[in-house]
Amino acid sequence: MQIKPKSECRWDCVSLGEVMLRLDPGDERIHTTRTFRVWEGGGEYNVARGLKRCFRMETAIVTALADNPVGRLVEDLIFQGGVDQSHVRWVPYDSVGRTVRNGLNFTERGFGVRAALGCSDRGHTAASQLRPGDIDWERVFGTEGTRWFHTGGIFAALSETTPLVAREAMEAAKRHGTIVSYDLNYRESLWKSIGGQARAQAINRELAPFVDVMIGNEEDFTAALGFEVEGLDEHHSKLDVQNFRRMIEEATKTFPNFKVVATTLRSAKTATLNDWGAVCYDEGALHQATPRENLEIYDRVGGGDSFASGLIYGLLTERGAQWAVECGAAHGALAMTTPGDTTMATLSEVERVMKGGAARVAR
Repeated sequence: MQIKPKSECRWDCVSLGEVMLRLDPGDERIHTTRTFRVWEGGGEYNVARGLKRCFRMETAIVTALADNPVGRLVEDLIFQGGVDQSHVRWVPYDSVGRTVRNGLNFTERGFGVRAALGCSDRGHTAASQLRPGDIDWERVFGTEGTRWFHTGGIFAALSETTPLVAREAMEAAKRHGTIVSYDLNYRESLWKSIGGQARAQAINRELAPFVDVMIGNEEDFTAALGFEVEGLDEHHSKLDVQNFRRMIEEATKTFPNFKVVATTLRSAKTATLNDWGAVCYDEGALHQATPRENLEIYDRVGGGDSFASGLIYGLLTERGAQWAVECGAAHGALAMTTPGDTTMATLSEVERVMKGGAARVAR
């Protein structure tokens, strides 16, 4: 890939997506707790935040928020994450939420045989009402300059207009030589009332021709793009990597613009004990990260997003596909050891895990 030099760009990466307020009941359950801790989070945003906080790259988020105290709380949380907000669109609030509001995401972590559980409350949000023309993409990609643009299937599923905004952004990015990545991030709950998998596949296949780096997990490529993966059981727990390679080769034949295809591989033995790995297909070669068996999970939400940010960091710094997929897998593993959607890892910790470092106390 021809990645623009940093000297020509203000931003290493710009992400387009919704940022929600996550309400976390901690060790309790959503329907029985009396207290919640709050975080900010969103599939596309988490990637920009990981690139900023862990990898110290300059990133920005393009989104919209309703201008009320909840929106300003999300703003404050984003400030702590360090992602630039100069392209956030603030929408006047009607004092009730009939016309516009901010998204809420209630998520409990799960433990043992009890799976993690999410309950979103995100109808009529400001981000879902974004339309083509709302964002000055020429400023983002032309005047300011952006090396990498990231969005994904969660944003595309929010409304009838958000796929149009994503396409508008991708087309502008391509005009200015910006690399485009897309995380399929299939969410059944978002698509089921607007056409299900068939609609997801139609939308994602419309956007796929603009993508340089396609990211997902093994389920995403089937549900969101329609490519069948042999050797995958109904629980998505067993996968022959070579069968997955054949699926990737089929995908790159259909979409020859895919320069890199990457995926996480997860076998959830319990909510708190997973096998974890990743592969990256680049220029006809399949690169596999070191598999991690029986990885202990504290909070699995955001693991895939942190994989994506580590992978993108490796590709932006031109360290090769093998290093990039190892970095992504290590960063994703570390992100799942702490609460919240977003990473708390440092680059030195990621590099230590990549080298096989043990979890002995550091002091």
